[in-house]
Amino acid sequence: MKELLYYQDVMLQEFDATIISKGTDESDRHYVVLSNTAFYPTGGGQPHDTGTLNALEVIDVEKVDDEIRHYIEGDLSTLDGVVHGKLNWPRRFDHMQQHAGQHILTAAFVELFNAQTVSFHLGSEQVTIDLAIETISEQQLAAAEARANDIILENRPIQTSWVTEQELGNYNLRKEVAVTGDIRLVIIPNFDYNGCGGTHPTSTGQVSTIKILGTEKMKGNVRVSFVCGQRVLTELGMRKKVLADVARQLSVPEIDAATALTKVLSTQKTTEKALAAAKEELLTYEAKALVNSEGVVTAAFNQRTMQELQKIARMIVSEQKDVIALLVSENEGKLQFVAARGNNVSKSMKDVAQKALPLINGKGGGSDQMVQGGGDCTVSKEELLAAMQDA
Repeated sequence: MKELLYYQDVMLQEFDATIISKGTDESDRHYVVLSNTAFYPTGGGQPHDTGTLNALEVIDVEKVDDEIRHYIEGDLSTLDGVVHGKLNWPRRFDHMQQHAGQHILTAAFVELFNAQTVSFHLGSEQVTIDLAIETISEQQLAAAEARANDIILENRPIQTSWVTEQELGNYNLRKEVAVTGDIRLVIIPNFDYNGCGGTHPTSTGQVSTIKILGTEKMKGNVRVSFVCGQRVLTELGMRKKVLADVARQLSVPEIDAATALTKVLSTQKTTEKALAAAKEELLTYEAKALVNSEGVVTAAFNQRTMQELQKIARMIVSEQKDVIALLVSENEGKLQFVAARGNNVSKSMKDVAQKALPLINGKGGGSDQMVQGGGDCTVSKEELLAAMQDA
């Protein structure tokens, strides 16, 4: 492990190596094994590297038993003897920034609040750590972020050292090391000492900056989401674009966008309440206009929701207890209906549903007092109403 190129020189972007073997795994993916490699395999929370071997794409790298497999997209027969490897360096350096940033932020939480990290995930957009605490305040988050960025600004070296189990006692480790044998420590002097097999820049300054984005509860812990380095600029650019668009639509400066949006939402809620009240009043008016002295009240509508049909039907039968209300609406190529009876009517509305549903290939349900259903426009609204009256 010590001799692997990605440990020997973490900044190495290109290298030459000899093909040792070729193979196909159980998923029919083709791979090669090299005499040495700068390609980091998935492990320790860090994703694998990508890049090329000669002209072929390396799409995955995994450590299987004692060999590092480079999964290739293309014809393996073109790879033989000595090959030239080239890393997708922006991807690798991004992973190095995020991984080192995680070490720094984790150590800051331990130093300030004795909050240990119990898990770590390096995602394609954000990084998360789960802290073994139940709650955390905004002030604590700000303090940890500030401490982490101070360590970055000091541009401390990030060192690595291979030690034996017996030598571990010479270091103030942040947490116990689970592996045995030769152990690789990643060290930020006078700040963080941690066993880790991942790749990191050679100094904290190369992490550039850390920004915490948010938190959430996660199985009794607190999950902290953050970004480092170039991802901070990407995140800032995205948020700037969104904020500028919101401010433009509100016709206010960006700094006033939140206040203006709050006013808009408050006005919208007031308008929605007024509109709901007006619709309720309109439904009451329509129901009263439909009430007559006959035994059946029918009406056909366009673009009425099921809830509106039900409200109108209830209003009709509560106003006139000797009638049946049959209502149909056509909505975007579908038919919906409601049938309701007054308290003085003995006929079951389920009979109406049984008559109507087959005509429209529909589904529905209800009680003896009220039924509802919907289906296809295989008949017209008027034809459906006529069939419901005949039930």
